[in-house]
Amino acid sequence: MKHPVIRTPLPGPKAKKLIEVDNHYVSPSYTRIYPLVVNKAQGVWVEDVDGNVFLDFTAGIAVCSTGHCHPRVVQAIKDQADRLLHMSGTDFYYVPQIELAERLACLVPGKGGKKVYFGNSGAEAVEAAFKLARWHTRGELNIAFFGAFHGRTMGALSLTASKTVQRKHYYPFVPGITHIPYPYCYRCPYNVKYPECHIECVRWVEETLFRTTMPPEEVAAIFVEPIQGEGGYIVPPPEFHGKLYEIAERYNILYVADEVQSGMGRTGKMFAFEHFDIVPDIITMSKALGGVGFPISAIAYKEKYNTWPAGKTIGTFRGNMVAFAAGNTALNWMSDNKIPERALELGKKAMEQLKKLEAESNIVGEVRGIGLMIAIEMVKDSKTKEPASDFAKMVRKYGHQRGVMIEVGGHHGNVARLLPPLVITEEYLMKGIEILSGVIKDIEAGKLK
Repeated sequence: MKHPVIRTPLPGPKAKKLIEVDNHYVSPSYTRIYPLVVNKAQGVWVEDVDGNVFLDFTAGIAVCSTGHCHPRVVQAIKDQADRLLHMSGTDFYYVPQIELAERLACLVPGKGGKKVYFGNSGAEAVEAAFKLARWHTRGELNIAFFGAFHGRTMGALSLTASKTVQRKHYYPFVPGITHIPYPYCYRCPYNVKYPECHIECVRWVEETLFRTTMPPEEVAAIFVEPIQGEGGYIVPPPEFHGKLYEIAERYNILYVADEVQSGMGRTGKMFAFEHFDIVPDIITMSKALGGVGFPISAIAYKEKYNTWPAGKTIGTFRGNMVAFAAGNTALNWMSDNKIPERALELGKKAMEQLKKLEAESNIVGEVRGIGLMIAIEMVKDSKTKEPASDFAKMVRKYGHQRGVMIEVGGHHGNVARLLPPLVITEEYLMKGIEILSGVIKDIEAGKLK
């Protein structure tokens, strides 16, 4: 496959019929951003039930790091399914679980040992980190950030501050959580220009929050995404995490890095926090951990916080045999092919092309990202930077119609997010960028409505 193939109007006739059945039986709580009914997928290509073929710049919402149906991972899944499916890793020992825990613990940089706890989803990983922080510190207060997305279960949703629609009618949430601004530089709440903004965002915690409403000795943890995901792929200034981490250390507050979307090689490092020269106390991971889409998550935490007694937090499927096999194989594949380094190099080439688009376009406010975690912020005018969510949705809609699938996010819903599978080639990456650039140019020219 060299390029997308669109054989029918979208959605096609088969897809339309299936969507009608779906509307009748499936919960409307699913968001469904495309009228896409997937039939099969391989690598970076997704084919719908009508034979239309799309270039996937979503990776199953950052899940399919090895690409769709990677033969090496699929074979490991088949082999494990033939051998053993379930005994419950909470009550018994699994070889693949032991191997994956060792692998993840060794991947986390920094001195001292690490412990690993497994779950089924990113939200479960956040819940586990939440519980561990409370258990270890006995603190009842926590800090999180505006624009953050940590999951949809009640504890994780309490930390989330991405969109009001996610929280509406679910109050009351877990008490004791205070949200503070993330350093969103050119729309800074303090009207301070980069690079000083990181100083203000962090200084506010210690000089205002800790002096007015939040006793620091009662704070259990700071939950932070090294690079905000749903918030719009916001890459903070280089010193931000280091300054914030210093405050956490000073007051014995645990630093929890949510790597569910940014982790596992996507940014050019195995974990995005490695770009900022810190080692968090607790790291949450999921999505790409299984490589091809199996439900699996984990937290890795410093051994000195290993104060959980047996049975304090467990679950029947928190440790799925097939997911362990997929995860181990995906990590082996990443290591064998130097995937993080490759993602960083491809990301630089993508940014070079997109920066040209930014310079030429009046409706692209900013292009940003690291590795294969890339954002195109759509605005009404590049001088005023007024957010244009309609333009972002049009990029998604018409990108899909021309054969490229993307996500939309950001505080104002105006960010086109590109997160292709890490197996993508330079040729396919540039092809997708070419198509999306064409869509943006046509929107600006008034050719698309």
